Amino acid sequence: MTPDDGEPAERSSADGLAERRGMNVEVYQPAEDSGLLAQAAVERSVSGTVLEVGTGSGWVAQQVDENTDARVVGSDLNPHACRQARERGVEVVRANLLAPFRDGALDAVLFNPPYLPTDPDNEWDDWMEHALSGGESGRELIDPFLDDVGRVLAPDGVVLLLVSSLTGYDAVVERAEANGFTVETAVQESYPFETLTVLALTE
Repeated sequence: MTPDDGEPAERSSADGLAERRGMNVEVYQPAEDSGLLAQAAVERSVSGTVLEVGTGSGWVAQQVDENTDARVVGSDLNPHACRQARERGVEVVRANLLAPFRDGALDAVLFNPPYLPTDPDNEWDDWMEHALSGGESGRELIDPFLDDVGRVLAPDGVVLLLVSSLTGYDAVVERAEANGFTVETAVQESYPFETLTVLALTE
């Protein structure tokens, strides 16, 4: 399948970094991880005001908007991503993680973070790198996200966070629990080089 078919294309993790850079150097396009995040949000029937952090092309936000009764907003630091998401009909805010959002304003937060562990000597300074690289640990953006996301959640809100086994699954769970979240698995899929899990975090 390709994004033109409305379905996620395949991504083969670390080996796919260079491949994806060749496909699109500006905006991350939907892949297996995108499909899992959308599946988790739709199966959970998220409602109210829902934010997708790092919306990229806006594909996940579009799926959630079309298949739930939620008001879905996307955010991304990448101006090219914001433009593509708007072209899909997604309401978009250009933002770095959760910085501009008010305390208690969101009923659900979705995040498919950049999670590929990357040697800093092999990084490129472009938008696709920002969309894929999670720094040396793979958790360069996950950790600050977990430290702040509780602030923006409404009572009974939920966070759906995609985690790769390449990123240090246990470390992510420990960080979430240290921030007061109860952690459960919403959906999980194994691939030849990694296991992808969408964690449901509630306070």
